[in-house]
Amino acid sequence: MVVDAPLVGVLALQGGYAAHTRVLDGLGARVREVRVPADLAGLDGLVIPGGESTTMSLGIDREGMAEPLRALASSGTPLLGTCAGLIVLDRAHLGVMDIQARRNAFGRQVRSFEADLRFADLEGGPVHAVFIRAPWIAAHGPGVEVLAEVDGHPVAARQGHVLVLSFHPELGDDHRLHERFLEDVRAAAR
Repeated sequence: MVVDAPLVGVLALQGGYAAHTRVLDGLGARVREVRVPADLAGLDGLVIPGGESTTMSLGIDREGMAEPLRALASSGTPLLGTCAGLIVLDRAHLGVMDIQARRNAFGRQVRSFEADLRFADLEGGPVHAVFIRAPWIAAHGPGVEVLAEVDGHPVAARQGHVLVLSFHPELGDDHRLHERFLEDVRAAAR
């Protein structure tokens, strides 16, 4: 396992995996597109990207990925779920994180928006976030730390080694959240 250049998987069944791949590659990670359970072997971290959560869930079921993804999460491997990835990781889907997502919470595609979010423990000012048919966290357990909100609705949270964001950090020029994820990946690899 190489600590300086971690091997990060990006679930590539559907959705915005290519943009995450570009960002992670640009930050010095080795990146593997994940399509079948064997692709999870040896990963130091995994990103579940945005896309269409129902289609993504069907792909996970079709490829027999649900149990291997749960096992990866239970092993302590850091995970990052964005937009649909947040939904896929919630109680009703993979059950990896103690959250309940509300799909399309801010409205349909025409209600997509951008906002500046403050993360208390992130230096460099607010994060400019792109919300596209975004979910929010409608409920969460006591072990979940809410990191950012929009109009009182949680849109970023952490539980242990799992970080979820209801927006698309891969679409902007600010890569601090991917950098934070890679810090978690490197720490876990040590």
